[in-house]
Amino acid sequence: MSKIVAFRGAQKAAPSNVLRKVPGRPKNRDVRSREYLTAEEVDALMKSAGKIGRHVLRDRTLILMMYRHGLRVSEAVDLRWDQIDLKSGKIHVNRLKNGSPSSHFLEGDEIRALRRIKRKYGETPFVFITERGGPLTRSTVNKLMTRAGAHAKLKLSVHPHMLRHSCGFHLANKEIPTRTIQAYLGHKSIQHTVRYTELSTSAFKNFWR
Repeated sequence: MSKIVAFRGAQKAAPSNVLRKVPGRPKNRDVRSREYLTAEEVDALMKSAGKIGRHVLRDRTLILMMYRHGLRVSEAVDLRWDQIDLKSGKIHVNRLKNGSPSSHFLEGDEIRALRRIKRKYGETPFVFITERGGPLTRSTVNKLMTRAGAHAKLKLSVHPHMLRHSCGFHLANKEIPTRTIQAYLGHKSIQHTVRYTELSTSAFKNFWR
């Protein structure tokens, strides 16, 4: 009798040892046709971010800074005021993923927006903060990007890293040398930069003129 019980117990335990196939994350190309936004689409995204939500100034400036400086979402939420010199108009960018740090110039609209943020949110270590004074989270940035993209009625579903790709694509289309783009985005390997020049349409300009 005990042997039968033991055998039945083994039968019940067997299915727990069977490996179940977990659905994989869909590939980006299956979700959207491209992984970058045009300058016009970024502008529409910023305008929408400046109209919805409780922190329109913060959200619009966040998108602007991520686009202009090719910031990863983690680099953006970790951005501190001691990295920014509003008087000289410069920003020191600390790159993640073993990227090379660099200093960029700030444009006039960035400086004005950052000054407004500083006046509104006061003296805090981080540039982009929550109502409680802490840094934004990746989840919050994802949500505000999704919300702004829907409000702007963009044809693509957007995510924060698209702004970094958009920066590289924009610079490549302006025919900025690949090595310069590599340094600007902090790529250790130029192979990561070449993809933007491959996407650039400037090389094919005036083919039929």
